[in-house]
Amino acid sequence: MRACGILMPIYSLPSKYGIGCFSKEAYDFVDFLKESGQSYWQILPLGSTGYGDSPYQSFSTFAGNPYFIDLETLAKEGLLTTEECEEYDFGQDKRYIEYDKIYFSRFKILRKAFDRSRGRTDIKYENFKKENDFWLKDYTLYTAVKRHFNEVSWNKWDDDIKLRTPEAVKRYSEELKDDIEFYKFIQFKFWEQWNKLKNYANKNKIKIIGDIPIYVAFDSADSWSNPQLFKFDKQNNPIEVAGCPPDGFSLKGQLWGSPIYDWDYHKKTSYSWWIQRILYCFKLYDVVRIDHFRGFDEYYTIPFGQPTAEFGHWEKGPGLDFFHALNSKIGKVEIIAEDLGFVTDSVRKLVKDTGYPGMKVLEFAFDSREENDYLPHNYEKNCVVYTGTHDNDTIKGWYKSLPKKDKQMSIDYLGNEKTNFKDIHWDFIRLALSSVANYAIIPIQDYLGLGEEARMNTPSTVGGNWKWRLLDGEITKELSLKIKKMVKLYSR
Repeated sequence: MRACGILMPIYSLPSKYGIGCFSKEAYDFVDFLKESGQSYWQILPLGSTGYGDSPYQSFSTFAGNPYFIDLETLAKEGLLTTEECEEYDFGQDKRYIEYDKIYFSRFKILRKAFDRSRGRTDIKYENFKKENDFWLKDYTLYTAVKRHFNEVSWNKWDDDIKLRTPEAVKRYSEELKDDIEFYKFIQFKFWEQWNKLKNYANKNKIKIIGDIPIYVAFDSADSWSNPQLFKFDKQNNPIEVAGCPPDGFSLKGQLWGSPIYDWDYHKKTSYSWWIQRILYCFKLYDVVRIDHFRGFDEYYTIPFGQPTAEFGHWEKGPGLDFFHALNSKIGKVEIIAEDLGFVTDSVRKLVKDTGYPGMKVLEFAFDSREENDYLPHNYEKNCVVYTGTHDNDTIKGWYKSLPKKDKQMSIDYLGNEKTNFKDIHWDFIRLALSSVANYAIIPIQDYLGLGEEARMNTPSTVGGNWKWRLLDGEITKELSLKIKKMVKLYSR
């Protein structure tokens, strides 16, 4: 089946209070997808973000981002008033998120809603707490203790709670019980609102493509509450951390700092934590994209304390053994393997053996120095083609800075020497949709023909990322009709 979708993070939706959320605008976007002939809405990870605001560095692999809770819905439930919402400064810039202002305002207003909810009987809330206790208990304790220690990383807490002695866990659970209950409440509201939005999308025949980073952040409830999952010393300090080696894009490599999994331990437990993690993802999403899929074949590990990624080495991952275990537990599910970057033959074999579709990115295709797998005539049907991803510039931003020889190659390939720059994005969208790839995903910025100012993220940089937002009225009926016409033309 040929199908297509649009990449659009939740945070990029327009909304009244500084950041995209599960508001009316999200439902309007679902309507736009339906009217445009789309089958998929791809989003980024939904986790709570910390320093750098990256959705790929979350405080929990299970918890949702409280920023996405719609305040107007809470007002309709009688938990807030519009006047209370408008008292806080969530930022005045409609195009770019002002995270600093949201950080200082969002939890204060959510606390008001929590306080007003006290005394209400809600069986759905009680059921949510029971069903999610396997992660909710540790996450909310971690979050409350983190606040108690002025938000520093858990490895800088007092030793007793850092190492989770039973006495310390019991004491902090009692002392911080009010904060703990607050964090449980906002996770419930996140789940409730997201579940409603997802159901609306599904009723309109739109599937949600979610995203799971292969690694978890060091400063997370996951690494604090389950140190046995990682290569830690006896004081729960990392022995090794994750990253990527130096290459043409980064001369010193990428030092992600995420803890390395103890894959021997995971194998002994039949990968139970990982399977639980992916099962939970399929409660949130219809399709799961696994970021950095290569890490299951082999992973780059760097001694903890190194200032760069230059002195790491490769080690073998769990390989197909993990996916056999996964399939035996959860059966056939829809997974996309993010197999970008330097791909070895063993990675290609692993992707092929799993049967998952890999990814093709058109911005990687036009390297005049050599033939590559990203040129559409090299595609197999079982793949997902993108004009660009969240880590790439927009098509217009990329094309503008494309070296002369590479640009000429793209002109020769597309036969579009007469296309004006203002329309160049449509040529690459057409190339993606017309390809043999079973699935095509186009970032909303490319459909809008926006430039580098609309880029989501620049890898290996901190600050200035994950901020771009859609403006009210930017998506039009005319755009929807144009997209639908092209979708029909190429049987998507």
